[in-house]
Amino acid sequence: MARYTGAVCKQCRREGKKLFLKGDRCYTNKCGLDRRSYAPGQHGQGRKKNSEYGIQLRAKQTARRYYGIPEKQFHKYFEMAEKKVGVTGENLLQLCESRLDNVVYTASWGKSRAQARQLVNHGHFTVNGTVCNIPSRLLKAGDVVAIKSTSVDKAEFKAMLEEDASRPIPQWLAVEGTTAKVERLPEREEITVPVEEHLIVEFYSK
Repeated sequence: MARYTGAVCKQCRREGKKLFLKGDRCYTNKCGLDRRSYAPGQHGQGRKKNSEYGIQLRAKQTARRYYGIPEKQFHKYFEMAEKKVGVTGENLLQLCESRLDNVVYTASWGKSRAQARQLVNHGHFTVNGTVCNIPSRLLKAGDVVAIKSTSVDKAEFKAMLEEDASRPIPQWLAVEGTTAKVERLPEREEITVPVEEHLIVEFYSK
């Protein structure tokens, strides 16, 4: 699976908004977007007028980069969202929010989604009592995610558990110590992704 390995601050600069891809750094004066608030590349400071297609593309890329999802997988989520009952755009964001790596990040067990994804890959979490190392696993209401007992004593987890939650925990996720339970799928107003999902639907519907 293709994986972006370049400077992640360039992704925020390209979209013109903070995607919080580097955790705490994004809140400091070292943030790449704050220091250079224009698109990367030789012509990044040029004035550009986006077409309708360009606006839709940017909306799709923003959401995809925000969650760290490859294009092929993101398009698969869109197809799944179309088949579900309800509003396609909201269904798509619900699927992205219910990924295991996103739940780990939302529970404040990772400073960024990239770190949360790496921790899942390394097998530090269980889902309903079974170790799971698949960041893209989609969780459902009632699923319980927990830090593996042998990982709790590791320095990185000790530090995270001793700190206050760096992000507010949404009501759809109940976090207590080393466990997090998915109470339900999130409502649209609880999803903070900076994108207009109807533009993504328009992009893929062409």
